[in-house]
Amino acid sequence: MEQYIEFASSHWMLVTAFLAVTYFLIHDIIETSLRKYKSISPMLTVTRLNSANPIILDVRDAGEYKKGHLADAIHIPLTSLDSSMKKIELYKSDEVIVTCQTGMRSTSACDKLIKAGFTNVFNMTGGMQSWEENKLPVVTGKK
Repeated sequence: MEQYIEFASSHWMLVTAFLAVTYFLIHDIIETSLRKYKSISPMLTVTRLNSANPIILDVRDAGEYKKGHLADAIHIPLTSLDSSMKKIELYKSDEVIVTCQTGMRSTSACDKLIKAGFTNVFNMTGGMQSWEENKLPVVTGKK
């Protein structure tokens, strides 16, 4: 035990870094297990699009959406999602895949959808950036 204390006092920065990484890993595992929505990769999104016909909700700004989006995506910016919830209420029991540019805004949108009563919500990890990096097709312009 004395050796551990000596090591910790001699290498306090290393021990602190180890404890911080451990904390963040445990926090991430707990957060992921308590989350009510699931994460889905762009490749699995393609599989779902080909088999289950899910609803795609794009929560990016209009300019980002015009540059390229998934075919048949419903565009509702995150800032107006609360006020536009009635537009997508019909899809509460359907599979809804939410995307944004990098996968950050879509997590907030997923939380809002779950609170609004949607039961089958997926967050596309990496967002459209990851979709485009995988050379998957996009539609440009406004629909």
